[in-house]
Amino acid sequence: MPMDGLTLGFMARELRETLNGGKIEKVNQPEKDMLVLLIHAQGKNHKLLLSAAPSFARAHLTNAAYQNPADAPMFCMLMRKHLQAGRITALEQLGGDRVLKITVESKDELGDTAPKELYLELMGRHSNLTLVKDGRIIDAIRHVSGDMSRVRQALPGLPFVPPPAQDKIDPAELTEEALSEKLAALSGPLDKALAASIRGLSPVAAREIAFRATGMHRTELADLNLTALSQVVCAFFRKMPEIAKPTAQMGPDGLMADVLPFPYLSLEPDLQKPYPSLSAALDAFYFGRDRRDRMNQKSQSLKRLIKTHLERDEKKLALQEEELTASAKMEEYRIAGELLTAQGYLVPRGAETVELPNFYDPNGGTVEIALDVALTPAQNAQKYFKRYRKARVAQDLAKEQKEKTLKEIELLEQALFDLEESETEQDMADVRKALEDGGIVKPASSGKGGKKKPPKQPDSAPLRFEAPDGTEIIVGKNSAQNDRLTGAARGNDTWLHAKDMPGSHVIVKAERPAPETLGMALRLAAWYSRGKGAAVPVDYTLRKNVKKPGGSPAGFVVYTNQKTVMVSTTEGEIAAMKRM
Repeated sequence: MPMDGLTLGFMARELRETLNGGKIEKVNQPEKDMLVLLIHAQGKNHKLLLSAAPSFARAHLTNAAYQNPADAPMFCMLMRKHLQAGRITALEQLGGDRVLKITVESKDELGDTAPKELYLELMGRHSNLTLVKDGRIIDAIRHVSGDMSRVRQALPGLPFVPPPAQDKIDPAELTEEALSEKLAALSGPLDKALAASIRGLSPVAAREIAFRATGMHRTELADLNLTALSQVVCAFFRKMPEIAKPTAQMGPDGLMADVLPFPYLSLEPDLQKPYPSLSAALDAFYFGRDRRDRMNQKSQSLKRLIKTHLERDEKKLALQEEELTASAKMEEYRIAGELLTAQGYLVPRGAETVELPNFYDPNGGTVEIALDVALTPAQNAQKYFKRYRKARVAQDLAKEQKEKTLKEIELLEQALFDLEESETEQDMADVRKALEDGGIVKPASSGKGGKKKPPKQPDSAPLRFEAPDGTEIIVGKNSAQNDRLTGAARGNDTWLHAKDMPGSHVIVKAERPAPETLGMALRLAAWYSRGKGAAVPVDYTLRKNVKKPGGSPAGFVVYTNQKTVMVSTTEGEIAAMKRM
């Protein structure tokens, strides 16, 4: 679920305990709507992530490594100017809502220390991150003009206007009388009434509070004593800081489905997993989802290009199949020419067709041959020989073109799979490079006017897993990685790949892996393939049996002495495997 006000309240307390008084050492902006602050506090360095992404707006400490752009964006440069070397003097949630305010004291151009406020609003598509001084906006990570909103603009120099307050009670000001009055004006299920009365409650949180108050999963407001109910709810909010125990709600597939600031009694206890901190839980929950979402956005244009080429090649292949079918008649043309040459004397003058004995037919049958009445039998024979030669040339060309088209389709299908598996921009660059090498796309221009070429990016890294017995298993994420991975493997390493479909090369650093290790590698090969683990045939053999034909595209190999196993696996099983 999106980070609601209840969760943000727990996060604000966690961040305050960890970061208050800390010094901002570095400011980075790995994404257009994300800021990462390196803060030295309590003798340690901490990375605070502040994201205003519409689908993944959040604030928490992170251990994840984010790739920063080669050139820092203007917003990042401005934040460095105003925040770097500053100290965090306050960190608070505003009004129980989804707004986090961080107060930083830093020096201005004259060397005077002045407070500035950094506001993070977690409001879905209206999320924003704004730096304010003396009530005026220095800058916002997302500019909002008057054309975009008549209520609130977010532009440098304008007065900062806080988000409009909801007609709900701030949890910090919650009283039994105020809650009873609010609930008395409402009807329907208790959880919906609570969400409509108290700020910052998501539907899930409201259902949990309703369950704790009544012991039932669904209760109608009309059936309750509002005075007694308000006493229970207010008592729960007062003791809330004491029950902080970050928890991940797991789905039936073994994957994280939600993050909870404390165990929810309304949910299945066996599907709740404790975490050492709320930041650690949110970091684990959001990182993969955020990364996949951003990579999908960044890869859309390349994905459209690949699909366009695939559609074009599939149409081309159909035409080539038609040409091969048509050219299959060439033997009929040759036989007709030879029969006319040998038995032309049997052709009546002016005949449009003739039926001649077919000495190629073991059963002694005849062949009916169409004739051009304006030509002699010998000239008709030459006409058939000419058709035969033309059909033979067309067939040879169609075979050659079909083989070329099939190779290109294989390259495109692998590139599409690789793009969907890309986790970093380096991975995506590998996919584009494979398409450039295959002649599908033109190499990126280095620019005009003597501009320098962009610096060469380091090779992207494959995935590494550790089997229960400590054996290393390496998984290539794209064709370029597959090439490097297989090329660097030892002859007696075990090599795996999904049979007859795009997928990853998998290397087990052992000649005879233990059954449990081999099973893990088989599941990885099945999952990291187009089959996505659903009854996938997986081949495995020793690396020395795998060869790369000269001139073949990246990732293309042939192999022998393989064994094939049908494998099925789930995302939960893959997620449970230990990464190195």
